[in-house]
Amino acid sequence: MTCAARPDDDPAGPRGRFADDLIGLDPADPEVQAFAAHLDRMERTRPAYTVEGSLAGVRDFAEGAQRAHGPRRITAVVLVGLVLLGVVITVWEALLFLLSVLL
Repeated sequence: MTCAARPDDDPAGPRGRFADDLIGLDPADPEVQAFAAHLDRMERTRPAYTVEGSLAGVRDFAEGAQRAHGPRRITAVVLVGLVLLGVVITVWEALLFLLSVLL
């Protein structure tokens, strides 16, 4: 007989990439699922020098801001507000410059 483990040997055990990290934990527990999602985010690699990589970084920030509570959420909202204010001021100044050159 071989000692190879079959998938149906332990039907209640954790599966997937982080099975070793989740041994002894209930895979149906929401906290365990959140921990597995956290591990997935930590080990995910993507090139940051592409447009897709940059947008994925913005998506990660937005998802993290949605999960945050209290002072961290307020900090994220203020940061986004400051970035948007900078964009609005830059566009306004560019429009004023274009109008002054064209007129």
